[in-house]
Amino acid sequence: MGFANGEGLHLVMTGAPGTGKGTQASVLKREFGLCHLSTGEMLREEVKKGSEIGNQLKDHLAAGGFAPDELMIRMVSARIEEADCQKGFILDGFPRTLEQAEVLAKMLKEKGIGLDAVIEIQVPDHIIIDRILGRYTCMTCGESYSDKYHKPKVPGVCDICGGTKFSRRLDDTKETIERRLKKYRDFTYPTIAYYQEKGLLRSIDGNGTVDVVAKRIDEALKIK
Repeated sequence: MGFANGEGLHLVMTGAPGTGKGTQASVLKREFGLCHLSTGEMLREEVKKGSEIGNQLKDHLAAGGFAPDELMIRMVSARIEEADCQKGFILDGFPRTLEQAEVLAKMLKEKGIGLDAVIEIQVPDHIIIDRILGRYTCMTCGESYSDKYHKPKVPGVCDICGGTKFSRRLDDTKETIERRLKKYRDFTYPTIAYYQEKGLLRSIDGNGTVDVVAKRIDEALKIK
């Protein structure tokens, strides 16, 4: 499989929390004009807007659970039909369970869309915990940074948009991170075998700089 310029790519970005999925999805978005669909951000936006889906999701998210599959697939299905997704998309944070992977496959088949690859980023737990405890986000464009692993080129200034306001998630504590890692292994990890059986899985070493990991992903996709 090879993609001369990345156009028409339909990807899933998966891996444990803190492996750099969102950062690498943003790199692919900028390089190839793909639509980056962070379902976590989409869910939070729906709740913030107070939409019909958002109101239904609110209680589930507040309890720390997953959003119901039916609501997730409705949200994703509607989003990938928008104009900015016509050149391709990257699903980041979905599917989270084997059941969601199966529902996603059915929905995409109905739309005549086939996944090209599933990128799994692998990082050891101790590095994940270190990364998440030190991460922060640009409040203007959403670009992610880290105190240790990915600092802005100019301190206090976002590399992407020049913003100077940043935020940290209040729930990024060691105990919370460990619970999220366990939840990932209990619920999401079965999707890895599912996609491997379909020949879609591309496992990537997530250690190293953003540029180094991005190059590994390009090589795995054979993008030239």
